[in-house]
Amino acid sequence: MPSSTLAPAPQAPAHHAEASPAPAPQASVANPGPLGLAAFALTTFVLSLFNSGLIANAALSAVVLPLALFYGGIAQFAAGVMEFRRGNTFATTAFVSYGAFWMAFAGYVKFVVPTLPADQAHIATGWFLVAWFVFTAYMSVAAMKLDLAHRLLFGVLALTFLFLALGDLSQVSALGHVGGYLGLLCAGIAWYISFAVVTEETWGRKVLPLG
Repeated sequence: MPSSTLAPAPQAPAHHAEASPAPAPQASVANPGPLGLAAFALTTFVLSLFNSGLIANAALSAVVLPLALFYGGIAQFAAGVMEFRRGNTFATTAFVSYGAFWMAFAGYVKFVVPTLPADQAHIATGWFLVAWFVFTAYMSVAAMKLDLAHRLLFGVLALTFLFLALGDLSQVSALGHVGGYLGLLCAGIAWYISFAVVTEETWGRKVLPLG
């Protein structure tokens, strides 16, 4: 067995010794999760008010576009980039993807929908939503390793995309309204998680359970 007493290491000649510079302190990176979740929640909430039929005047839905571009889009995308720096693969994939979703949605509604045949635009929108359902479905599988609140968030979000897609493809407004109410629930869950994480960061202890 090796001896428990270590012999002193030989000393380098004094004239060869050089002072090593102290390592620069690593700058701490703020937790971007609450920002990404809040941006997603608020934009989803406002859009879902229209999708659910709670606000019937469709002309007012234009209020969603600046939110989709700047808050749900750019702010959430930035949160994903910060999660990349923190080494969080799941959060990077989620925030960058859904940030891009909101920016794509704003561009689609503003620039593409007016150019589509009026009687077929719902088909393009439906398949756009189907593609996001597929992405969210496999993110829901990955979320199974996370806490209960995140599992609920991604499960409800997948159902939201599914019902909105079915509503557009079938032209059955009731299905779209179900998707809208699911979107409101999804927004509430995302806000809850954002609130739980930001209060834990600022208070230094858990305030709300995530399961």
